[in-house]
Amino acid sequence: MRPSARKWRLASSFPRESNRRATVEAAEAMNGDASQKAEVTVPDAVDLEAEFRASNVQEVLDQLDRELVGLGPVKTRIREIAALLLVDRVRRRLNLTSETPTLHMCFTGNPGTGKTTVALRMADILHRLGYVRQGHLVAVTRDDLVGQYIGHTAPKTKEVLKKAMGGVLFIDEAYYLYRPENERDYGQEAIEILLQVMENQRDDLVVILAGYKDKMDRFFQSNPGMRSRIAHHIDFPDYTPEELLAIGKLMLAQQNYRLSPEAEEVFKDYIRRRMQMPHFANARSIRNALDRARLRQANRLFASRGKPLTREQIMTIEPADLLQSRIFRETVQPPG
Repeated sequence: MRPSARKWRLASSFPRESNRRATVEAAEAMNGDASQKAEVTVPDAVDLEAEFRASNVQEVLDQLDRELVGLGPVKTRIREIAALLLVDRVRRRLNLTSETPTLHMCFTGNPGTGKTTVALRMADILHRLGYVRQGHLVAVTRDDLVGQYIGHTAPKTKEVLKKAMGGVLFIDEAYYLYRPENERDYGQEAIEILLQVMENQRDDLVVILAGYKDKMDRFFQSNPGMRSRIAHHIDFPDYTPEELLAIGKLMLAQQNYRLSPEAEEVFKDYIRRRMQMPHFANARSIRNALDRARLRQANRLFASRGKPLTREQIMTIEPADLLQSRIFRETVQPPG
């Protein structure tokens, strides 16, 4: 938006810094009259640490550390993006930049590696630094965007975009939007609408595409316009067995459960076996395994309901609650 002819002032949040007057040309917004001079207050220096504290971004980064085990490279990249945005905001204060940076992203990795959680925290960071108005996340898949008949796709896609405006649109398995083998597929229409909005309204919406790395690479090869609009590509690595154990214990603790020492050894074995089986989904598979263990534990406790149960017994997962899993029947002990 062009400034009006009246004077406007960028207020400094630092009382000790000296200010200098800078004169800029401002066009008349209403009728295109001759430009007039408007005064802008531009600070000589800024305190980046104070800006960082005022944004409360560290609170979001700390929350990300608490929520997600491991993912060191991902967390480092998120901190780098946060630093870039903070410096960009300071540059605006110093009248050094005027164009909103491109913030659309691509998260690649296997299921259960924390992509949606990181997208939620990214939306919060963008909001706290003033790059989106609301900071909410709208998570969708192909079915939410693409219609099944002519004239159905555009309204669906535009409705989703309307809900996401002012925040972040997270498109999981985004490569399914493009199906060249199906001549009657309407995914390309959704892509064209997305491309237009990503370019023309990038100051009010950030789009994050997510999916398997190899499939996203093929998607970008077939849609170079989409690749050119993505500024940040972040790869989410698989978790190690040790990280998955820590994730499992954290999940249990959040629900007031714990593994007995013997059950922890069994669970380590379970993780090693499960990682070698098809359809392994990292933290998602761990969560499903623990849900089933809690079910078995409840049945075990119910079977002994004639005896008083201590708080510790009700909280503790025992080896029997894990060993009943089909994983121990369908796999052999992996090496190591």
